[in-house]
Amino acid sequence: MRRVEQRVHTRRSQSMPTTVNPLGDGQNSARPGRGFDGVVRISTGSTYGTGVLLFDGRAVLTVAHVLSDTNTTGLSVAFDILAGTQSIKVSRIALHPDYDRVNSNRDLALLWLSEPAPISAERYDLYRNNDEIGKIFTFIGYGETGTGDTGALPRLNSGNSRLKAENRFEADAAALTTEPGVSMPWRPILGDQLIADFDNGQIRNDALGQIMGISGLGLGDQEGMLASGDSGGPAFISGDIAGIASYNARLSKNGLNPDIDVFLNSSYGELGAWTRVSSHQQWIDQQLRSNLPNAPTTPAEVRQVITEGNDGTSLAYFMVSFNGMREDPDEILSVDFATRDGTAMAGSDYLAVDGTLNLYPNENQAVIAVEVIGDLVAEPDETFHLDITNPIGGAFPGGAIILTATRTIVDDDGWV
Repeated sequence: MRRVEQRVHTRRSQSMPTTVNPLGDGQNSARPGRGFDGVVRISTGSTYGTGVLLFDGRAVLTVAHVLSDTNTTGLSVAFDILAGTQSIKVSRIALHPDYDRVNSNRDLALLWLSEPAPISAERYDLYRNNDEIGKIFTFIGYGETGTGDTGALPRLNSGNSRLKAENRFEADAAALTTEPGVSMPWRPILGDQLIADFDNGQIRNDALGQIMGISGLGLGDQEGMLASGDSGGPAFISGDIAGIASYNARLSKNGLNPDIDVFLNSSYGELGAWTRVSSHQQWIDQQLRSNLPNAPTTPAEVRQVITEGNDGTSLAYFMVSFNGMREDPDEILSVDFATRDGTAMAGSDYLAVDGTLNLYPNENQAVIAVEVIGDLVAEPDETFHLDITNPIGGAFPGGAIILTATRTIVDDDGWV
């Protein structure tokens, strides 16, 4: 008989990954300047969690269970960047409307910042393919840490350091519910949760190998696992957000327990689950679009000229419209996009973006936002471009293979 012995689903704290090697060796550090400065610490005043900055520079993705409700009182987001730690208050929260706390399904939330994120903090796009299973990912978090031998050690880190580790998505958590004889206190729905186990190279501690027949002995000293409370941290595939940390668990089968010890403590032989971002990209995309400040709603409202500003970032908008008829009303249309320098330079005048824009059923237009960097330097007006390519579900006018739009950044600092 197979059964799940225990499960952690706590919203009270956020913990770092447990890893193969101790924290002090530096291998698992995600300190500022290493490409993860958009992974943030979320504080509610009495508790904390992790989140990740999205591509608009205004919203943070995390899990719903780190929040008690949509009250923003005392809620802030801290960015650890090379210049130091910058905290920004949260102005709005959206929980996934179908969040199921009991079963950890659709465990997602969005937080909007009261001001733009620091320019040096990386913005991240969503992993939009559904081929995550079998792929190696890098996951990041704050909080307690430990090793696979010891499990998580409370107060060893306590949210002071941002760490990283790797693992491999091995199955959809819903597969656990179809295993004969499995008794589970929660019911993951198909497509919602991705799971990985913490391997030490020993067959007897290969949790998903022993329980489900999905064999794999791990990634050596790169392997890691979620610790109790490691909620809201991102799992990256090829630099895009594929999962958001939700919970961890111990499994057993007919008295055989792959866990290296008898505790649910993120040690070898346990597993973790991440909410599958690709399954929820429509909700995320549409929430972000509906909350973009002063975004145009018609082509006539699109501004070709943007005032630079003195600090932070402002948004330049590009609108993509579909003027045909879908063969299937439920079809998702898409284009790829990327910014390109004109006289304006990415990183100093604007923040480069590239990705895929989806037009979901009942949508015929959407905007792409690009952050323009404000400063006090007198300079001439400058331009940058956005290229649109690879239309899926439609075609560009006249058989074109690329469409380009240009925006002008107007200096307001007294260029003569």
